[in-house]
Amino acid sequence: MSAVRRLQHASVPMPPSGNADARRFYGDALGMREIQPPSTLAVMNLVWFTAGDGGDEVHCFAEETLGPNSPGQHLCLEVDDLDAYRTRLAEHGFAVEETTEIPNRPRFFVHDPFGNRIELTEILGPFA
Repeated sequence: MSAVRRLQHASVPMPPSGNADARRFYGDALGMREIQPPSTLAVMNLVWFTAGDGGDEVHCFAEETLGPNSPGQHLCLEVDDLDAYRTRLAEHGFAVEETTEIPNRPRFFVHDPFGNRIELTEILGPFA
């Protein structure tokens, strides 16, 4: 039977002039590695990043008319040291938002420069 294997990427909108801000947040503040989008998409205004060695990606795309998202809409990145990311984001000028605790899954939210909500979590074990 066919099965979903993993989440390959999430796409997040940015304004057409947002490439440098995308690189500052996803590249500098989060430490994700920028990757080159396929040459067939070269005419589009894209900035892509990869997380870890698993090939999980975040694709930033230009959106002329950015609008409000649902308050619950977000993408979640698993990190290896949540406290280090809390410090790193503050050093880059990004405020974290505390949220409801989940056992063995400490987490917080942050907004990228375009208003997209990002959850960062560290998985310490099974949640209860």
